[in-house]
Amino acid sequence: MNLLPALLLLGLTVCSAFPLDGDTTEQDESMDHMQQYLEKYYNLKKHRQQFPRIKDSSVVVEKIQEMQKFLGLKITGKMDSDTLEMMLEPRCGVPDVGDFSTFPGMPKWTKTHLTYRIVNYTRDLPADAVDAAISRALKVWEEVTPLTFSKINSGEADIMITFAVKEHGDFFPFDGPGQVLGHAFAPGTGINGDAHFDDDEEWTKDTSGTNLFLVAAHEFGHSLGLRHSDNRNALMYPIYSALTDPDRFSLSQDDVAGIQSLYGPPSQVPAVPTEPAPPRSEIPDKCDPNLTFDAITTLRGETLFFKDRYFWRKQLRAPEPVIYLISSFWGSIPSGIDAAYEVTSKDTVYLFKGNQFWATRGNEVLRGYPKSIQTLGFPPTIRKIDAAFSDKEKKKTYFFLEDKYWRFDEKRQTMEPGFPKKIAEDFPGVEPKVDAVFEAFGFFYFFQGSSQLVFDPNAKEVIRILKSNNELDC
Repeated sequence: MNLLPALLLLGLTVCSAFPLDGDTTEQDESMDHMQQYLEKYYNLKKHRQQFPRIKDSSVVVEKIQEMQKFLGLKITGKMDSDTLEMMLEPRCGVPDVGDFSTFPGMPKWTKTHLTYRIVNYTRDLPADAVDAAISRALKVWEEVTPLTFSKINSGEADIMITFAVKEHGDFFPFDGPGQVLGHAFAPGTGINGDAHFDDDEEWTKDTSGTNLFLVAAHEFGHSLGLRHSDNRNALMYPIYSALTDPDRFSLSQDDVAGIQSLYGPPSQVPAVPTEPAPPRSEIPDKCDPNLTFDAITTLRGETLFFKDRYFWRKQLRAPEPVIYLISSFWGSIPSGIDAAYEVTSKDTVYLFKGNQFWATRGNEVLRGYPKSIQTLGFPPTIRKIDAAFSDKEKKKTYFFLEDKYWRFDEKRQTMEPGFPKKIAEDFPGVEPKVDAVFEAFGFFYFFQGSSQLVFDPNAKEVIRILKSNNELDC
């Protein structure tokens, strides 16, 4: 199998093209770069003769025209300023071919479930941020194919993911900061399918440096068998753009057609979510006076507020809450979740959607999930819950649905007898229906519509009513 990697090249930031006049040394360097570019990406036959002497030959002109056509430039057959500047743009190193073409021979995976392993981590990002970016990048392709992906922590995976510098054992060394970002190999055994990222780059969650999610999503397209597209809107277009908003990213139809030419569409409608997913709306305004929440939970001292496809992370010492896509943090968790709570003694957060729930640790979804809520002891007639929280002192978890609540014993892992009970009996002042709830500092915080009720469990009364977004510094 052809082991040609997808080398992602980051050019220098410039205001003008290569000099065509002036210093002879600079002209020679410019010509050398043009020659290497055409040889690497457009199959120009290598010449022993110095490139400036052959640059006007019919073969070279044809290759320049081919490059200009593919990249969407004006076809002049000359190395004009637009063409030269495009050659300095961030790009992937696979030779450019049109549409949604695949590697020679159309290699693809012969199975639909693939494993991946992150062999090591960059120091630029926390491990959970790297995990989230990689998971989300794979989910981009999972959503439009029958393919599924799972992370393993040891052994040989189908897609081995490595951060490395300079020579790293595959005969395609990285070159330090500012040029090669990474590369990936076509499907197959051994090194094939693997993705490598240059750890001399500055990897970021946004576009202040090099966005790991965007680069990984492109490279995984190669890991699955895709080559480049000449569609500027496609993820598989060879030029990397820092202007792409990672929070609003979606595959183009060109990308979808390409990957489905190899694997076909999704084989079945997923069981989750059980209700239609919310539309891809604008990012919610945290200071909207009518803001409501889907769910709220604590997480290692932070508080997470869920709304549609997003959640805010509120830290005690942070001046502003930060908003994230749910899919960027937990790749397999659906949007519009119903309830969430943390069991601090287990360092585990549970997320609920319809009649299923997931257990997570940090941003990792634990194996064996999702599970049915009936495994917790709910009767078959209960198909969802509205809200939940866990009392860390008493080690009891409360589940709310309409005007009733259940209580779960975390020590015995059983639903307590005598439930459900009426919410009004034990939480006077709290009316149906509860949108979200969490426990902090010995108080229970109930969210109903745009209001937040602070409940004192010792006095058994609501001691304060606030706006729902009061916690978000509005």
